[in-house]
Parts: sequence; structure tokens; C-alpha cells
Amino acid sequence: MHTVLVILGGFALLAVCLLVGRGLGGPGAAPLILAIQAFLPLWLLGAGINLYIGVARAGYTVAEELPIFLGVYAVPAAVAALLWWRLAKS
Repeated sequence: MHTVLVILGGFALLAVCLLVGRGLGGPGAAPLILAIQAFLPLWLLGAGINLYIGVARAGYTVAEELPIFLGVYAVPAAVAALLWWRLAKS
């Protein structure tokens, strides 16, 4: 359940980035693409913090936590990459 909540947190961060990009950048695809470019390293940091907490506090090994980290990062990042691709096409 924790993993699902963290992934939902990634989607929330993506939504915030897109809203800020639209709000500060105005119309067009360029501000949204910039927002996605900002989201990807921010989410990598967030997923990394989740990995650290899993290892340091929950007692998992890095080998146990690494596949979770990859899934936690990959799901929202893949959606962001898909949005980026769709925006770049238009």
C-alpha cells in the first residue's frame, strides 16, 4: 500500500509541476515541457528519498528496495515522458 501511495505522490508532484508551468509560462506546449523537465529530476530525488527511508528506517536491504525504487520512479516518469512526447508532437 505504501508503494501505491508514493506513486500517487509522484502523480501529484507531476500535476503541481504542470500547473505551475501553465501558470507561470502561459499558453503553449513549451512551459509544460519545461515543467516536465523539472519534474523528472525532482521525482528522482523523491523516489531516492523513499529508497533511503526503506533502507535506513524500514530495515530493507538496497537489493530488496531497488526494484521498488525503479517502479516508484518509472511509473510517473513514464507518464511524464508520454506527455512530453505528445506535447512535442503538437
